[in-house]
Amino acid sequence: MNFDPLLNDWPSLAAIVWFLICFKGYALFAQIRARTTPCLANVLHLYRVDWMRRMLDRDVRIADISAVANLERSVAFFASSTILILAGLVTALGASDKIVTVVSDVPILAETSKLEWEIKLLVIIVVFIYAFFKFTWSLRQYGFCAVLIGSAPMPEDGASEMELKAFIERSSKMISMAANNFNFGLRSYYFSMALLAWFINSWCFIGFSTIVVMVLYLREFKSPVLSTLMVSIAEGDHEPMDFRQELHK
Repeated sequence: MNFDPLLNDWPSLAAIVWFLICFKGYALFAQIRARTTPCLANVLHLYRVDWMRRMLDRDVRIADISAVANLERSVAFFASSTILILAGLVTALGASDKIVTVVSDVPILAETSKLEWEIKLLVIIVVFIYAFFKFTWSLRQYGFCAVLIGSAPMPEDGASEMELKAFIERSSKMISMAANNFNFGLRSYYFSMALLAWFINSWCFIGFSTIVVMVLYLREFKSPVLSTLMVSIAEGDHEPMDFRQELHK
């Protein structure tokens, strides 16, 4: 294969570099910023800690296992969907000659050679493979959460305060790890939408990659949902509890 035309296409090279910066850079940025700033991930972790604390006071934990099962079903749906998408992408990769001929008549799409088309499809396939591994790992972690809940001490067992605290920390962290991996998989879906813009032209690809980062940031750090989650009801006195204070304890 002659890669010279592709290597000389500097807008495409700049676009894929910018995409990688957005894809991995935002993940790193969100992880670092979440240590000091309220976001969906760390606020929901506080709710999971509260969930596990309340679960230890219940004799019957069917509702808790059911909640974990519902979360597993959501992850399983996306994992199954990812497999179907990958099957379609691989089929499209095998029919590159026909597809390039068909899409050449679409005015909105840039003129693309067979090699460029295949490389673009391969990049999308890699993103969805990454998403599949994240979804399946999240699915397994939710299974571990169910095991942890099943092994939780009963109220009549007389477990020490240290043992209960260790269990709460361990189980809530496991659920948060599963949720975070699910979140990484969902981000891959968002960025795959930006990759579709690459078939229009490289500048659209750069623009859509930037838009995806903005959407993710606004939803995770500035959304009305986050504002609602950050104010709960303190147990017993029905007074609002600000989760900002809890995050910095």
